[in-house]
Amino acid sequence: MAVYILKRLLGLIPLFFGITLICFFVIRLAPGSPVDAEGAMNPNFTDNARQKFIALYGLDKPLHTQYILWLKKVVRLDFGTSFSRDARPVWDKIKERLPVTIQINAAALILIFIISTVLGVVSAWYKGSAFDRTVTVLVFIGFAIPTFWLALICMYIFGVVWGVLPISGLTSWNYQDLSVWGKFTDLAKHMVLPMFVTVAGGLAGMSRFMRGSMAEVLAKDYITAAKSRGLTNKTILFRHALKNALLPAVTLLGLSVPGLIGGAVIFESIFTIPGMGQLFYQSVNMRDYPTVMGILVIGAILTLLGNLLADILYAVVDPRIRYAQASKGEE
Repeated sequence: MAVYILKRLLGLIPLFFGITLICFFVIRLAPGSPVDAEGAMNPNFTDNARQKFIALYGLDKPLHTQYILWLKKVVRLDFGTSFSRDARPVWDKIKERLPVTIQINAAALILIFIISTVLGVVSAWYKGSAFDRTVTVLVFIGFAIPTFWLALICMYIFGVVWGVLPISGLTSWNYQDLSVWGKFTDLAKHMVLPMFVTVAGGLAGMSRFMRGSMAEVLAKDYITAAKSRGLTNKTILFRHALKNALLPAVTLLGLSVPGLIGGAVIFESIFTIPGMGQLFYQSVNMRDYPTVMGILVIGAILTLLGNLLADILYAVVDPRIRYAQASKGEE
């Protein structure tokens, strides 16, 4: 198992550099430039200041040269300096917001997996029932609703009309004056809507996938044989069917990481959450190339690690994969 993980880690290195290469050149294709963004916000931005800005950040060099210089810094874990007015190191800006995005996405991923597994398993077990049809309709409605539209509707209903939930930020203005329990409830209230929007967006596909996988497993001959031996439904479901049904779902779970990170740009911007998604949106608007690339690098690393984690979980769920790897190692 350790050899397999090491090989996968080594295989991620060229893939990572390929991703950075594509991202570096693609973001330069967007209309506008950092110079235009800086000039639009500063009426005193003269032609002389424009040339100094270009020379300072090496924007006058060919793109391949800019990429090589940027790559040399990244290898030393230096993402450069932001083009924004504060001129702060990119890593300092990212590390302030990265924990928020990771915590929200990790919690959303766990909730999506648990809820979709329960819905998928129950729907497959009672296939064709009223529960199955109801869940099918609801998840497809959730799948069809755009994330930003759902977020705005939830903000209007729960925040404006009913006034029961906050609609922006992570905490209230008096957060520091609250008790420990008050801080917990305040943070929980602020997280309800963002978490609901995030989970609703990823629940539909995962639950349908889990239902299909479980229905396929329940139709296998060994499940029929288990039923003929008089085993209880609980034993058949959890000991024989669930593990095999989880195999494709675990893989899909790892592939869901990029979608969640991309979705963070939407809900963090709408709910004014100071996370990496909001910073990415602001940096793209400002054509802040170093910050954009820094966030894309972090996103690529999280995505690749998510895929690796899915492969490891796949091996944990299915012992046959571990045995196959061990036999290859012996050969």
